Amino acid sequence: MSEYKGIQGQKVRTYTTDPDNPIVGQVWYNATTQTIKLEGVTTSGSWATGGTLNTGRNSSAGAGIQTAGMIAGGKEPPVGNTELYNGTAWTETTDMNSVRRIHAAAGADNTAALYFGGYDDPVQILGLTESWNGSAWTEVNDLNTSRYALAGAGIQTAALALGGNTGPAYLSETESWNGTSWTEVNDLTTARAAFAAAGTQTSALVFGGQFALAITESWNGTSWTEVNDLNTGRHYLGGAGNQTAALAFGGLSPGYTGATEEWNGTSWTETTDNPISKSSFGSFGTQAAAIAAGGSPTPVIATTEEWTGAGSPLTQTVTTD
Repeated sequence: MSEYKGIQGQKVRTYTTDPDNPIVGQVWYNATTQTIKLEGVTTSGSWATGGTLNTGRNSSAGAGIQTAGMIAGGKEPPVGNTELYNGTAWTETTDMNSVRRIHAAAGADNTAALYFGGYDDPVQILGLTESWNGSAWTEVNDLNTSRYALAGAGIQTAALALGGNTGPAYLSETESWNGTSWTEVNDLTTARAAFAAAGTQTSALVFGGQFALAITESWNGTSWTEVNDLNTGRHYLGGAGNQTAALAFGGLSPGYTGATEEWNGTSWTETTDNPISKSSFGSFGTQAAAIAAGGSPTPVIATTEEWTGAGSPLTQTVTTD
């Protein structure tokens, strides 16, 4: 019979706290809690409660990853507040130069992000773009087309501004950011607002939109192609991930929903719902680790929900009962 050491290359070790980076299959004894622990993987995705925002709000925009993310702007009342997330708690930091809501963002983490478009208060449609360096905001070149309820994808130096609304019309315009200025490129196939996006400047995905659209489009760096629809059409939803591994969650369909769907590069599959049905929240992250922060309904929400996807590392306590 095989022994644990022969399989794993080490004995079962004793720790006073759980190890920082256990490998899948590792077993250890926690002397403080007097329990045996095992590092496994999740078999299905799930939502859990995360840190509470310092300022409850809806209509904000998020950027980054689950352990280094941010949201900025929003309303109820309109704010320019910026908060950073470390995977556990939110910290309030420097406000945006321009108060805004229903805007968009792009960024790899909470040290380098780009925010653009939206409304200010009183209602004025914005083309203003601001760049975040981890501690301060700098106003940079405006969008070519001012708009709100748009979506963003990419990083601080290579982003996309997608669709949106000018008031009288939904837009299909796509603009590409090169770190200095915006350039108009090929339009979306379907004009839309209040939708979500995932991916990069050269490889992106958009999904959902006004009046519970289910339409999904894929971007190859040059043009948009319509692909398979969401199972649940919705607007003011959240998005995370990339072109081949995306997550769609929450929104209005037409009522508030917690519906969550995973994209595998070809089609959407329904998975575990967020227990908090909401819309108009800040979202960011990956298909395996996403965030839904704040949102509606009224009164505005300050809660955060963290998504952990199937196949993610999971520390479990071994019981003999």
